[in-house]
Amino acid sequence: MTYKSLMLRFLLAICLLSSTWAVYAQDAAAAADLDAGKSLFQANCAACHAKDMKSRLTGPALGGVEERWSAYPREDLYKWVRNSQSMIKDHPRAKELWAEWGPVVMNNFLNLTDQDIENLLGYIDGVYKGTYGPKVGDGGDTKVAAEPVKTDNTPMFIALVLVLAVLAVVLARILSNLSYLNEIKAGNMAAQRRTLVEVLTSRGVIGFVIFALVVLGGYTTVNNAIMLGRQQGYQPEQPIKFSHATHAGLQKIDCQYCHDGARRSKHSVIPAANTCMNCHKAIKVGSQYGTAELTKIYASVGYDPSTDKYIENYANMSEADIEKVYKKWIADTQVSSGGSVDEAKIQSEWDGIVAALTNPESGDKKVYGPIEWVRLHNLPDHAYFNHAQHVTVGKVACQTCHGAVEEMEVVYQYSPLSMGWCVNCHRETEVKFADNEYYKSYQVYHKQIQDGERTKVTVEDIGGLECQKCHY
Repeated sequence: MTYKSLMLRFLLAICLLSSTWAVYAQDAAAAADLDAGKSLFQANCAACHAKDMKSRLTGPALGGVEERWSAYPREDLYKWVRNSQSMIKDHPRAKELWAEWGPVVMNNFLNLTDQDIENLLGYIDGVYKGTYGPKVGDGGDTKVAAEPVKTDNTPMFIALVLVLAVLAVVLARILSNLSYLNEIKAGNMAAQRRTLVEVLTSRGVIGFVIFALVVLGGYTTVNNAIMLGRQQGYQPEQPIKFSHATHAGLQKIDCQYCHDGARRSKHSVIPAANTCMNCHKAIKVGSQYGTAELTKIYASVGYDPSTDKYIENYANMSEADIEKVYKKWIADTQVSSGGSVDEAKIQSEWDGIVAALTNPESGDKKVYGPIEWVRLHNLPDHAYFNHAQHVTVGKVACQTCHGAVEEMEVVYQYSPLSMGWCVNCHRETEVKFADNEYYKSYQVYHKQIQDGERTKVTVEDIGGLECQKCHY
C-alpha cells in the first residue's frame, strides 16, 4: 500500500465519521424536545396565550392548533408562527384568525427554526392532552403525568471524538512504519523506526493540535460574542418584589410614567425611588406583600411612614436607630390591621430590608442608599439603540420589544435582541409617510406612491439597514 493511498483512506475515514456524527446530530434533533418547547413558550408565547392551552387570553387557546391547520401544508403553520401578517391577505386559515382576533397583531418570531416550532407545538399538544406535566382537569383531582426524558447526546459525541482520536493515532503509527520500510527499501540501513511518542510529538501533529485549538477557540469566542447581552427568557430575582402586573396591568400606570427617559433619551432609565414615593407616600401597605417590600423603599430614601416625613440627618444615623424606626412602623401596621405583634415576622422583614439594600458586588452593608436593581437588557457597546427614536418618532409600543409587561409578575427579557431580529423589524415596519413634513425630501418615494408603484415605505427604505445607524 503506497503512502498516497493510505492518506486517501485516512481522509475517507475522517469524512465517514464526520458524516455519521452529523446524521446522529440530525436524528437527535428530529423529535420534538418538549422541555425546549416549554422554554420557548414561556419566553415567546406565555404573555398572550393561556398556559393551560384551553383558555382564551390576549390570543386564542393554542390547544389543538395542529388539527386546525391540518388541511394545509406544515410549512404554512411554520410561516404563520414566524410572520402572521404576511398571510392574512391570501391564506384562508390566516384570514379566519384575523377576522376573529384583529386588530390584535401577533408578534413575529423570525428567529425560530422549524425544529424550534416543532418543539413548541409538541409542548402545546402535550399540555393540552395532559401527556406532559400536570394534567389540566375540570375541577377534579390533578394528576401528574410522567414527563418525557430529555435525551443527552453528549456521551455519544465524546465517544465519536475518542474514536477519531484513536483512529488518528493508529493511522499516524502506520504512516510512520510505512515511512521506515520505504527508507529501508531505498537502502538506508541506518534508518530507525520512530516511537509512538516521537510520532505524537512531531511537528505535524503538534501543528495540527494547535490549529484545532485555534479553530475551537475562535468558534467559542465568536459564538459567545454574538450572544453578549442576549439572554432571552432571563428573569432574575430583584431586590424588591415589584409587580408589573399590578402597576402596569391592574392599576393601568403608563410605562413612561416610571421609565420617562424612553420618550426623550437613549435610555429608558430605571425610575428613582422618588418616583415610587409619588404614590407610596399615600399607599403604604402593599396588596400582595403588606409592608415587607414597600418598607425597603422607605428605608432607601430615609422616609418615616409613621410620621409622613423624611428623616433629618438620615445618612448619619446608626443601623440600630434606623432599625427601631422601621420595626416600629411594621409593628404598628400589624396592630392597626387587627392583628397582634409578630416579632418573628418583624425580624424577617427587617432582614429582607437589609439584604435588599446591601450592595451585591462589594457586600457593603448599609440600610440606606440606592436600590440595586438587576439589569435585564444590556446591549454591547458596539450596538447603538435609541429609545426616543423608536418611542417618540417611530411610535413603537413598549410591548413590541418587551412583551406584555402589564401581564408579567416578574419581568423577563422577552425578545432575542439579535441583529437579525432588529433588521427584520426594519424591513417590515412601515413608516408614516403621508402628510409628514420630515419625509418631503424623499420625492422619488412620494411619486412612486402616487403612481401606484409602491404601497408603503419601510424603515429599510429610508436607510434603516445602513451599518452606521447602529454601529459607529
